[in-house]
Amino acid sequence: MKNDYIDLIEPTPVLETKKCQIIALLLKYFLQFTPLLTALIAWYMYDYFIAGATLLITFVVVGIVRAKIRNSVIPFSQREYHYNDEGIAKWFTAKELCSKNDN
Repeated sequence: MKNDYIDLIEPTPVLETKKCQIIALLLKYFLQFTPLLTALIAWYMYDYFIAGATLLITFVVVGIVRAKIRNSVIPFSQREYHYNDEGIAKWFTAKELCSKNDN
């Protein structure tokens, strides 16, 4: 009989302080709404075509930022799982900004 065990999944961190929760919320909103807001601003200031191009470009840029943040904080064994913007924001805030091991 093989001893193939599934590795335990580390749960998404729970943010304990209000400051950390607000930072995670702002990061979540940044990841979700930046392409839409920049496209609306470009549409208001310029034209529909510029707004469409801005939407596509910022969608790609925010996608790259999202992937970099996700890969920098989520454990290597869990990177194959899908995480939404809230999960990525909580992981990043807990590991990088609100870690208890700050010296």
